[in-house]
Amino acid sequence: MLGIYLTVLVLLPVAALLAKSGSGGTSAFWREISNPEAVAAIKLTLIVSAIVVTINAVFGTLVAWVLVRDEFRGKKIVNALIDLPFALPTIVAGVVLLALYGKDSPIGIDVAFTRASVGLALLFVTLPFVVRSVQPVLLGLDLAMEEAAASLGAGPLTVLRRIVLPTLAPAIISGVALSFARAIGEYGSLVLITGNLPFKTEAGSVYIFGQIQNENLAAAAAVSVVLLLAALLVLALLGFALRRRSRHVL
Repeated sequence: MLGIYLTVLVLLPVAALLAKSGSGGTSAFWREISNPEAVAAIKLTLIVSAIVVTINAVFGTLVAWVLVRDEFRGKKIVNALIDLPFALPTIVAGVVLLALYGKDSPIGIDVAFTRASVGLALLFVTLPFVVRSVQPVLLGLDLAMEEAAASLGAGPLTVLRRIVLPTLAPAIISGVALSFARAIGEYGSLVLITGNLPFKTEAGSVYIFGQIQNENLAAAAAVSVVLLLAALLVLALLGFALRRRSRHVL
């Protein structure tokens, strides 16, 4: 029963995508993914997504640390706000970002229709993944180990490097994997603030939607396959890193 469920929900749609992308043959597939506009959209998506998940790995971990280890006024509100990108429909997130970072910005930052807007949008929608992956691990971390290391003369940086980070590494990697997968497929938060300018701010997901509107389903499917393969490759590499670390620890 579980196999049928997974087949219907996952394998059949992926198989249909692969079939559509290859319907015109290998030459047609290559022509679609080597189209200069498609290449620019794919490169922008992958590069910005990689930058975004790197930033999230650092600052998402810091946010989780502050929420678990520090006490401050308004902590519950901040903790609730972390989930805001999950709760907002992505097109609403796009409106929020455009109001905040577009023309007549209340904070004086106008980056609408620039590549910076792509990064800001992806940061907004992916931050919770790292925070919520790391937070429960921090909550379950045994403080006695840190205290014992400190009592033996280990400094804060040594404790962080030798005890805390190795424990948090699997959660950070999992959060990064989820962030990357979400980033390369994000559409709603990008469509308004980026302006979808070809060769400048057009992300892969927006390019795919444009091809669908132009009734070029083969091109949309071909670029979708490239992004799918990129996501699977990153997930496989991160999974390999997790398994290798687990064997090393054992």
